[in-house]
Amino acid sequence: MATGRTHRPATRSRGIPEATVARLPLYLRALTALSERSVPTVSSEELAAAAGVNSAKLRKDFSYLGSYGTRGVGYDVEYLVYQISRELGLTQDWPVVIVGIGNLGAALANYGGFASRGFRVAALIDADPAMAGKPVAGIPVQHTDDLESIIAENGVSIGVIATPAGAAQQVCDRLVAAGVTSILNFAPTVLSVPDGVDVRKVDLSIELQILAFHEQRKAVEEAAGEPGTVLQVPKETGKGPDGDVPAVMPA
Repeated sequence: MATGRTHRPATRSRGIPEATVARLPLYLRALTALSERSVPTVSSEELAAAAGVNSAKLRKDFSYLGSYGTRGVGYDVEYLVYQISRELGLTQDWPVVIVGIGNLGAALANYGGFASRGFRVAALIDADPAMAGKPVAGIPVQHTDDLESIIAENGVSIGVIATPAGAAQQVCDRLVAAGVTSILNFAPTVLSVPDGVDVRKVDLSIELQILAFHEQRKAVEEAAGEPGTVLQVPKETGKGPDGDVPAVMPA
């Protein structure tokens, strides 16, 4: 369906901050879980805890949506699900193509959460001729030679790149030239795109490295005995081991 290409997120015209937009899916996930349990209303404190944010921030975020809840009652769960889904553009069907059907691409194709969240995997595309016609998650893989026609025929505006790093930019360029205006990038590289094209990057190795940093920090704090412990500095210099400033353990 071609309508996906002409619609832009309502959040931009309404002036909703990007940080708020990034939290809306967290609220929607928590609200959907409540809805599935037939919970009719929820307080800001309960929903904030379920979404992993503080309640003041949640109330501020919802004020951008024009939703303030009812004192003593809270928020109507079903209405908030609809309101946030509408704001995120999930009340329509978004066709998506996945390019690169290796282990990661195949796993994405088999992910069952797309359809329930407003997305439809319209096509799977790979550069390997041996993959052509092979069904993955019930969808036959198509060759990259047909990328442009596939996008045009399905009215695709969202592309997922799961290729090796070396092929990602070329695939990105072809997607953009064919009319794709939003890209989810799983390739371990930074993509260059023109104005008007949105890119979200998912890099699992970076996320693991960040977790490793926190694990190391916790180990150092445990060894020091107290978070934020200041190392002793010789009184005669007032300087740390590097000769500039006192060294402080990471807090």
